[in-house]
Amino acid sequence: MPITSDHINLLSKLSLVRLVNAVKIKWSFHYSKWTKKPSVKGLPISLTIEPTTACNLGCPECPSGLKQFSRPEGNIKQDFYKSIIDQVYKKTYYLNFYFQGEPYINPDFLQMVSYANSKKMYTATSTNAHFLNDKNSKATIESGLSRLTISIDGTTQETYESYRKNGSLDKVLEGAKNVIKWKKELKSKTPYIIFQFLVVKPNQHQIEDAKQLATDLGVDEIRFKTAQVYNYEHGNELIPTIDKYSRYKKQADGTYRLKNKMLNECWRMWSSCVVTWDGKIVPCCFDKDAIHQLGDIQETNLKEIWQNQAYNGFRKALLTNRQEIDICQNCTEGTKVWE
Repeated sequence: MPITSDHINLLSKLSLVRLVNAVKIKWSFHYSKWTKKPSVKGLPISLTIEPTTACNLGCPECPSGLKQFSRPEGNIKQDFYKSIIDQVYKKTYYLNFYFQGEPYINPDFLQMVSYANSKKMYTATSTNAHFLNDKNSKATIESGLSRLTISIDGTTQETYESYRKNGSLDKVLEGAKNVIKWKKELKSKTPYIIFQFLVVKPNQHQIEDAKQLATDLGVDEIRFKTAQVYNYEHGNELIPTIDKYSRYKKQADGTYRLKNKMLNECWRMWSSCVVTWDGKIVPCCFDKDAIHQLGDIQETNLKEIWQNQAYNGFRKALLTNRQEIDICQNCTEGTKVWE
């Protein structure tokens, strides 16, 4: 993989304290794999904070879009958000503003990015781009956002809306053009702009068209992502027929299984954690409904939660019998190709 300006920007966030913390986390992960006993030194190097659970679209495999959450909906409050950053910024250097929902729906979102940027943190978000009007696009550049991922998922309206229900491809393209324009006008090196194309059966025929569209618009990179679907065992109309882009493999009896074999390990459980808009700490982005709550950062600081009995109990389960954990059963993190 070639070194990009995005890689250089990320590396520039590594102070000595953050580097030492990252080494401790990496060592802890390998030691825990070897001993099968969870051990964690330091704080997470990466944090995901959920700006909101609200979304303007209705994508078929997204609980936010389908309004199927059992947990409360809302926007994270700015003062609460700042208190989280103040706890972690000396050691945590990667901040992801996306869990569920559309980040730009939170009216304070870009102010939050600016605050993290003032702490010299790498900041990333993912958006459906429907709110990237001229004003928001300029403010995005001025916030210092490090990386902006725009979901594209089709090169015609018909294909795009087959997955991005209630969405407008024209708005997506207009939003991308707005950000690119202001990035040039303000002579900014950031954000690094990525088109993300979630490959599903209805859009797989437009992969090459998407590459050309990304080139024509002048985004920095296009990435093709495999899709997670919930009901895959007996097939699903979204599963691509192009094997490279499918997480699932059809078996002789006609049923489907995950293409890769699950290992009893997961780097994410040592390197990162997720904070919901209302302060619940959950293991990773696969726990969309925050079922596995490991603490509440409104009541306890993150350092204590990160090393508490519940968190280490979850890590222990990963190290011994990960396939029994529900949120892991449809995940490609920590897998290898079946023999």
